Amino acid sequence: MEEKELFEKLKSAVVEGNDKEMKKLSQLAIDNGVDAYRALIDGCAKGMDVVSDKYEKKEMFVPEILLSARAMYAALDVLMPHLKAEESKNTGTVMIGVVEGDIHDIGKNIVSLLLKVGGFEVVDLGKNVPLKTFVEKAKETKPDIIGLSALMTTSMMGMPEVIGMMKDAGIRDQVKILIGGAPISQKFADQIGADGYAPTGPSAIKAAEKLIGGN
Repeated sequence: MEEKELFEKLKSAVVEGNDKEMKKLSQLAIDNGVDAYRALIDGCAKGMDVVSDKYEKKEMFVPEILLSARAMYAALDVLMPHLKAEESKNTGTVMIGVVEGDIHDIGKNIVSLLLKVGGFEVVDLGKNVPLKTFVEKAKETKPDIIGLSALMTTSMMGMPEVIGMMKDAGIRDQVKILIGGAPISQKFADQIGADGYAPTGPSAIKAAEKLIGGN
């Protein structure tokens, strides 16, 4: 099987939420000498991009997303031992979390993993993170970037509150804010004064490198 075909099959298996197929395909990739990072980025992550898009269009719902996440993790079980952090001149620390009122952490977990693979140090605050915690932990860990994630339109409104709280604390100019999640857009990022927006996991790495490079 050619790499391109294998990546397409990985992508489809994620969308279908077929964890058994994902495990089989991931092992096939390793057995055939396919780079694990490419299998993750060009196959699995692109499948999650499709899932996010379908969720946004209300073509997929939370139970189906959870199946896709399970399939993704099945692939990670096989690929993780073979992942090698890519060389990056712009490594730094990214503190990431899902904002208060939101327990959907699939996207955040994938972004967190990809950032680690990309050579970043990641401080993962988890899901349903109280807004003040982002500020408190930022003072404590002094990250280069704070990543705010939300999958719900109600919880995304906590993002501008975090930015406001950081201004009040006098640390807004010391850190870059990167936001993402299904309901988030570049327009919203611009409106609330975020420094960057990442619609997908792979794009989060590029956005993070760009933000740190611009420091």
